[in-house]
Amino acid sequence: MASLKDMRNRIASTKATQKITKAMQMVAASKLRRAQVAAEAARPFAERMDRVLGNIASAVAGSDSAPKLLAGTGNDKVHLLIVCTAERGLCGAFNSSIVRLTRERANALTNQGKQVKILCVGRKGADQLRRQYSSQIVEVIELRGLKTIGFENAAKIAENIVARFEKGEFDVATLFFSRFKSVILQVPTAQQIIPPVFEAAKAAGPAAAYEYEPEEEDILSELLPRNLSVQVFRALLENAASEQGARMSAMDNATRNAGEMIRKQTLTYNRTRQAMITKELIEIISGAEAL
Repeated sequence: MASLKDMRNRIASTKATQKITKAMQMVAASKLRRAQVAAEAARPFAERMDRVLGNIASAVAGSDSAPKLLAGTGNDKVHLLIVCTAERGLCGAFNSSIVRLTRERANALTNQGKQVKILCVGRKGADQLRRQYSSQIVEVIELRGLKTIGFENAAKIAENIVARFEKGEFDVATLFFSRFKSVILQVPTAQQIIPPVFEAAKAAGPAAAYEYEPEEEDILSELLPRNLSVQVFRALLENAASEQGARMSAMDNATRNAGEMIRKQTLTYNRTRQAMITKELIEIISGAEAL
């Protein structure tokens, strides 16, 4: 059995850990608000841009003059999986849920005879995927040290993806991230971005005829790379909010668990101390009676 001193040290260590987890919970709560506002502000623009491009793309669908980013290569043999995760841990199942979805997609594609390449944005996802797919990871982009994620960061990632596509390194690109719903709910999401898959717009009335100036192909050639940057930026903002929400929830659970451990350790300490005192009193009384 541990001595009373060891028990006191254990209780003090658990209390110190509880202070740390409580502080991390408060920091995550303060960061969550800003990250949530940024993610929610990016959604309407990204969705509207996706809808506009979908309308324009429908006008050139099947045309030989359609941009390559829209039409694709015509094959789907090589798939690039762009996995966006966090740079830090201690955020519950946030990173592992995205990696799990990526593994499921990679295994399904491999079983179909497809070639899989992985581009990791974030160190934690790369660390987990490297155990099984080390030879398939083509690059790891770290965002460590950034206080806030800017559009320029997403634009550089999008330029990297477009450059690889133009070199013929892959046929289909899919973006993996976590969509923020609430503090306790973050939804792992896979979104195909090359060639883009546009959601069918719900018509509220008769379809209107549009004339474009310049031509549809010219508009798409300009907007498709920008839309790629917008979708990557949206994914990074959703990830930032999801990470802070997951960390806040995880640290809250850790703080509660530490409190329960302190209660049990204190109870054990008091019982052990009382037993030792009782034992000493019995020994003193027994000794006095023997005299």
